[in-house]
Amino acid sequence: MTSSTAEEYDVIVLGAGPTGENVADRTVAAGLRTVIVEAELVGGECSYWACMPSKALLRPVAALDDARAVGGAREAVGDGRLDPAAVLARRDSFTSHWKDDGQVQWLRDTGIELVRGHGRLAGERTVTVEAEDGTERVLTARHAVAVCTGSRPVLPAEVAGLAEAHPWTNREATGSPTVPGRLVVVGGGVVGVEMATAWRALGSEVVLLVRGDALLPRMEPFAGELVADGLREAGVDLRFGTEVTALERTGADRPVVLTLSGGERLTADEVLYATGRAPRTADIGLEQVGLRPGGWLDVDDSCTVLGVDGEWLYAAGDVNHRALLTHQGKYQARITGAAIAARAQGRALDTSRWGAHSASADLAGAPQVVFTHPEVAAVGLTLAEAERLGLRVKAVDHEIGDVAGASLYADGYRGRARVVFDLDREVIVGACLVGPAVAELLHSATVAVVGEVPIDRLWHAVPAYPTISEVWLRLLEGCRG
Repeated sequence: MTSSTAEEYDVIVLGAGPTGENVADRTVAAGLRTVIVEAELVGGECSYWACMPSKALLRPVAALDDARAVGGAREAVGDGRLDPAAVLARRDSFTSHWKDDGQVQWLRDTGIELVRGHGRLAGERTVTVEAEDGTERVLTARHAVAVCTGSRPVLPAEVAGLAEAHPWTNREATGSPTVPGRLVVVGGGVVGVEMATAWRALGSEVVLLVRGDALLPRMEPFAGELVADGLREAGVDLRFGTEVTALERTGADRPVVLTLSGGERLTADEVLYATGRAPRTADIGLEQVGLRPGGWLDVDDSCTVLGVDGEWLYAAGDVNHRALLTHQGKYQARITGAAIAARAQGRALDTSRWGAHSASADLAGAPQVVFTHPEVAAVGLTLAEAERLGLRVKAVDHEIGDVAGASLYADGYRGRARVVFDLDREVIVGACLVGPAVAELLHSATVAVVGEVPIDRLWHAVPAYPTISEVWLRLLEGCRG
């Protein structure tokens, strides 16, 4: 049954993940009546099946590794292992036990209205919402509709027996209530290496299968090499140049048997596929506005969807494929909300580079952390990317363990830092740091890259002694030399 009259709002947001929540927050703050449509849990993938639970699993691993790396603390820890039940209980607390009451209350307190159900575009500025009981409501927007439906895991259709084997995706990997005895992870990207790290530390026998010849292929090569070393030292069986051709599982509680490209067979209790993401746009009514269902949404720098007349449709977060990172989705949401408000108020957009309505950092300075052991933190361009763009650059590398702060942080600290220096503009356009605790160094790199701070000014940003951040002094010396 469909409601007989349309309900009118200023702004409709499809998807109540962090991106959608932030779009709605910004438009409500601008005085625009906003409704958010969500079929699952308010808070989205990040809160319940990605960032928060995965990092809750990984933080105890890092804490124990840090203790073992310091004389005195090492003796106190001894041969102790993580307590899986305690780690999983802590993870559950960070997901609010997969209940969204707190996030729903935040919407209410902020003045954002919520409609539960599956939202689909039904024409210009119009959305239909199908509730679980099959009833439908029609919503219309005076100003804008923002698509913030995120992405989903991709499973390879060519693998025989895949569906029947019920493989894990990121959701099962971050939410499992028990530790599998044997886990095979397929994929050498961020999800693959993080989950291999977490479950190995919790007691699983882990095999990591990688089709190519490197981990983390979108980062500097040394990042993947150092992470591979760390996984091997932890006891992960790491295999490159390997593909899965078939899976077989005879029952829900039975092991899964993998057939590999070389003919070898592996048996595991669970298999995790971490082989990429696709947009959640297959069933949101894109065909009603002249767009292709199931595809990524092309946007300009204000996150306005291209190919739709009237500048009323926006797409922020994973669905636009600019930067599949929660913090970048929230950044895009702030830009989107500002753009919607400006147009609603009849003001022109400032889409100049670094303008108020331009998500420039997606392309020039998107930071990312991989919470493995060692950690990886990167922002901006790799050396290879900068060279492909035709920039005249040089890479400046330094062993992080050579600075006093790192040697104090961990006995035998191992890690490497690189900055990519633009010789013509004399600014840093990229940075990659690998080692324990480097995540907390990343924002300084991000400020340098996004702020395009000249090297002569950075020279006056003095790192405190003795901290790991003193590596910046050594890197700057290399840039100036």
